[in-house]
Amino acid sequence: MKRILIPAGGAILATGLLAAGLAGGAQADSDVASDQMAASAANAKAIAQFWAENNSAALKAATASDVWTKTDVAKLQSKGGYSSDTKPGTTAPIGEESKSSSKTQNVNMPKTIGKVFFVNSKGEKKWCSATSIQSKYRNLVATAGHCVYDTATNSDTMDKWVFVPGYYQGKAPFGIYVGKQAFTHYDFDVYEDYDRDYAFVTVYNGVQLDGGTGKQVPKAEWDKYQGVKDAKDVEISREEFRAGKLDPTSTEAFWVKRGTAPEATGPDYPGAEVGKVEVSQATYKAAKLGQGNGRKFGEPVTEIVTDSEAAAYKKAQEGDAAKYPATVVQDKRGNWTITHFFVQQWYKPGSDTKYYKTVFFIVEGFAKDAGRLGDNVGGQGFSWNQPTEKDVRVFGYPAGPHPDGNKAYTGITPKWCYGKTSKKLVGSAAKKIEEHVALKCAMTEGADGGPFLYKYSNAKRLGYVNGVISTFNDQDGNGRVDYVSSPYFDGETNTVYKAAANSWSGKVI
Repeated sequence: MKRILIPAGGAILATGLLAAGLAGGAQADSDVASDQMAASAANAKAIAQFWAENNSAALKAATASDVWTKTDVAKLQSKGGYSSDTKPGTTAPIGEESKSSSKTQNVNMPKTIGKVFFVNSKGEKKWCSATSIQSKYRNLVATAGHCVYDTATNSDTMDKWVFVPGYYQGKAPFGIYVGKQAFTHYDFDVYEDYDRDYAFVTVYNGVQLDGGTGKQVPKAEWDKYQGVKDAKDVEISREEFRAGKLDPTSTEAFWVKRGTAPEATGPDYPGAEVGKVEVSQATYKAAKLGQGNGRKFGEPVTEIVTDSEAAAYKKAQEGDAAKYPATVVQDKRGNWTITHFFVQQWYKPGSDTKYYKTVFFIVEGFAKDAGRLGDNVGGQGFSWNQPTEKDVRVFGYPAGPHPDGNKAYTGITPKWCYGKTSKKLVGSAAKKIEEHVALKCAMTEGADGGPFLYKYSNAKRLGYVNGVISTFNDQDGNGRVDYVSSPYFDGETNTVYKAAANSWSGKVI
């Protein structure tokens, strides 16, 4: 829904300002909302590792976006013809032309498309569709606003947001690109106005990881290392525990997790085994060395975390400091760390006692800079205020079921639709939409965020982003999606795009 801002102060002043606004085109800075995502390279490394570690387990576990309920998949209503707010315009794409010039009935999928992965406010790993788009620093992704901003939390940005072009079953052939800054229209950021359901996200250079945990190293080396690192408590057998280091003053001490019927004791009791209890930094500093209850258990363990992880821990700490006693610190470069402190507690082992050792990993050297997004996959062009009822190709990764429960897609490979956009603008009462354009298409959720590409060249695999899939609709009422819709890209959309397209991001590695 377009905003018309008329300031108080008299009809003459309002008329003058409105005329000046029309002469100058669309509203400018007041239309743009920008929000920080991964604020530092260290945070971006940690996010990339989250998705890539353990053979890309998190990427594989993610499921398609599911913001639309069955009642949201409703019939669109016609809202009249479009009205441009500025002259039509385009920004040319970047990329290489295909070597093959032969005409074919097959559709060549663009290299620019992929999936965006994120963690929503419920802690769920989700994905949408997206595309690389032309920008000054070749670092920009276009997708739906609801695939970047979590409407369940008053439009906070999604956590651990990344773009993976060419994604296929856990593979990131061109690297993982971590979001740095999100740009959308003010009306979507503040009012969740789905007439502005689009977003442009600047991304750091891609990161390519080995897909595993990294290199296991001694604790002393792990402490000195300042890059992406991880510490894991690994369960071992009682025999391994017996053969291991039982000295709790060691930096790599083995330890036990007490069973359901433990009996506390001291280190001198025959067969006693040591566990660890997390305490505050002050308690740890006051603890003595050596073996005994309440004495230091090894050295503190410091982990590098993301902004959101630090914020979540601090919030939990405010509610129960005894349960969350670690020290949370942000350094001068904006990197967050959480440091854990432990003291000893000795037990007579119960029948269900579990045995652990802590192992330490580093990732640097197992990660490399994959370069800029646009250099690797190209970038689609951008167009605004274009006539409706023009041919477009739409690409996405549909996976969700139709309203009747039929599941026609897997989300594994991208699909496409082709046709003319609706002549008139359309609306939906479910999301208070008044200014969308629609296309006949049966793709379902998971495809949201996928681009509407105007003047798509099958040889070059490039065109102009003239919309993104926002809603899924059932026009004939048979329980199947048969139309998708996008916000109409006008001059205000171009203002948001330009702000994003001129923003630098930089490297992670």
